[in-house]
Amino acid sequence: MTLVWRERPARPGAVLLAMHGGEEHDERPPSWLNPPIQRLRPFERAVRRAPFGETIAVAEVRYRHRGWNGTRAEAAVDAERALELAVRDVGAATPVILLGHSMGGRAALRVGGHPSVAGIVALAPWCPHGEPVEQLADRRIVIIHSDVDRTTPPDESLDLARRARAAGASVARCVIPGSDHAMLRRANAWHRLTALTVGGLLGHWPLPDPVAKALARTGDDGEGLDLALPLWSPNPGSTR
Repeated sequence: MTLVWRERPARPGAVLLAMHGGEEHDERPPSWLNPPIQRLRPFERAVRRAPFGETIAVAEVRYRHRGWNGTRAEAAVDAERALELAVRDVGAATPVILLGHSMGGRAALRVGGHPSVAGIVALAPWCPHGEPVEQLADRRIVIIHSDVDRTTPPDESLDLARRARAAGASVARCVIPGSDHAMLRRANAWHRLTALTVGGLLGHWPLPDPVAKALARTGDDGEGLDLALPLWSPNPGSTR
């Protein structure tokens, strides 16, 4: 089982497909109470509580193993399969937002070239140097990272953001100062910014102006890749 539906309206206007974190190497199967799975639940709830939330279906990727496991890239393989199943269930015309944390952020970026993907929100993503970006051309990506993350270095997500933009992606990178990899410090800011971003990517309200401007930049322009948190103090819905 690689896809689990958490919320599924009869006629969803969009799908939020959540991909949790994991380990670099670990062949054990994740448990149902695995902390990385639980870590994304507040984000799912924040999106569902937003003004458009009742129209969005929420699904989770369930990996076969806890680890990425080298060139096997098992989290990405499972994410791609889950995405295909979600599209089969709701139809190719229904837009999908990929929401991934840590290893799940890496998986979301790997499979983000799928034609049904309307946007990617990568939370503290694991972005090792040399991670491919060509598949992200013409995709809209918002990366959210703490500036003091000790697990997934923020300079690596900045490097990926620059390379993805040069490859033709629309990228904004938002910084939450002083937080942590588990997204527990300043948790409300993470949840609020994620819900605001998902709604904006789906067209329910305008994206914050600095994010919109960053997404509009192209090529080797590095502007807008260190956007600071205070720009997103409003609650979702107040930006309508």
